Amino acid sequence: MKWIETDQKLTQSRFKVFTDREFRAIAGVSPISAKFLLIRYTRQGLLCRLKRGLYAVKARMPSTWVIANRLYRPSYVSLSSALSYYGLIPETVYAVTSVTTKSTREFEARGVSYSYRTIKRSAFSGYRSVEINGESVLMAEKEKALADYLYFVFLKKEPWNRRLNTDGVHRGKLNACLELFDSPLFIKWFNREKHDLEIPDRRTAR
Repeated sequence: MKWIETDQKLTQSRFKVFTDREFRAIAGVSPISAKFLLIRYTRQGLLCRLKRGLYAVKARMPSTWVIANRLYRPSYVSLSSALSYYGLIPETVYAVTSVTTKSTREFEARGVSYSYRTIKRSAFSGYRSVEINGESVLMAEKEKALADYLYFVFLKKEPWNRRLNTDGVHRGKLNACLELFDSPLFIKWFNREKHDLEIPDRRTAR
């Protein structure tokens, strides 16, 4: 099969990142042929191997956030990456941070670091698909990104960022997100520390 034909099928499938099994289904070839084509196209620089069994078309590389969603699933972008996206912290975040129900992991793909922190299944919600530059990204909602971050500050696995700006945070939504962690100690910590952390008491955003 020629690359131009394969590339057309990949384009039509709308897969930005795809597994070897997805490639086989898209290309309509046998497992052996799929393995051969993936090796050949990767060596030719037409495909980029992100990790074992996961690829993208090099000429149409997706964003790091799209890659993050597929590198380790289930997961969604949260913590520092999401806080930066919503303008809650001023820093540009170069590593992509996500949360998952699976074990904590770190990956590196194309010179970018991808970090995944483990949370309880009960807390694995409060995210949605957002369109960023024409791509769909699974991203924590503003209040959930903050709740995820505070949870790891509480666990002393994240440093407190004194430049955190909580303007625009909906306190009622934040409280609901905090409750998802089902941790009385976490809630007690938050209620004790919220004034020092400058978490607003207002129920609605400004």
